[in-house]
Amino acid sequence: MKIDSKGNMIVGTTAILIVALLLICIFVVTSINYIQDENIDSKSNDNFKYIVDDYTQNLEILGRDAIAKATSKVYNGLPVLDSRDQIKKNLNNILDEKNNEYEKRYGVKITSETVSVENTDSPWKVLFRVKLKMEKGNEKFSKIVEKNASVEGLRDPLPIAKLTVLSGILTYDNQIHYKTALSAYMVLHNLDSPESYIEATAPLIIQKCPYDPYVHHGDSGVLDDCLQNGYFHESADGSCYLCRLEGKGKCPHYGFEVFIQTHTPLKNESLSCSDHVVFADHYNGEKIDPDDWNSLILDSSHRKKYGLWEDG
Repeated sequence: MKIDSKGNMIVGTTAILIVALLLICIFVVTSINYIQDENIDSKSNDNFKYIVDDYTQNLEILGRDAIAKATSKVYNGLPVLDSRDQIKKNLNNILDEKNNEYEKRYGVKITSETVSVENTDSPWKVLFRVKLKMEKGNEKFSKIVEKNASVEGLRDPLPIAKLTVLSGILTYDNQIHYKTALSAYMVLHNLDSPESYIEATAPLIIQKCPYDPYVHHGDSGVLDDCLQNGYFHESADGSCYLCRLEGKGKCPHYGFEVFIQTHTPLKNESLSCSDHVVFADHYNGEKIDPDDWNSLILDSSHRKKYGLWEDG
């Protein structure tokens, strides 16, 4: 029995359709597998990106912790001769612990090294540069990450670093209580009227003064509020936090200053009460209000800076 030409056409068409259908099926299966692989890769990439972002975002907090450890060293009576190197060591130790934690939790291998600890244009911030390498499977990340850590909320290390814990200086109620330590320092350096600074006090915690420009301290109630809250002020003459850790009352960096407040009935001339003056520059000032036991002792330039000069 012979199949006519019409039958041949039907058979041929059917064969073509079957082949086409097979090709379509192969294409669909391949595409599904490819999409699944892409989804796996995408999830893997997103997971690794999350780990990298989480780690790098924590560097700001970890850098601040490294500074705080250096400050604690000072308050424990141990000198910090090179604050930048000390903070680098502190941060590397902190990062080593964090790297082990991330490897156990996420299975990511991390190596890190603190490249530098530097001043910034702001005295309230310290810049960290950390060389970071992260690896998980085929995913890799390598970069020098820069983060700024705030020193606000940390203790001021300068008074302890300068006078040492053996001087009798005390810290409580968020204040530095100099007792006789500051007057003894003034006697040692042959400075005028050291008795004026017996029982002097100063803020313990770094807080940025919100009254900017500072000339507004001359407005009614502002100076009292500033002293009550213990605010610090930006100053080209004051020392930065990193140098304060080393006991330097003055440094070449842009820093800050705070008022050391006397509590004395004496009206005689003595050191101007800005801390960089007391600990480094050593020039005199006079009480703003001679009849006020708690009056600040300021020189003319600081009176002008804070809007506290007398009219007339």
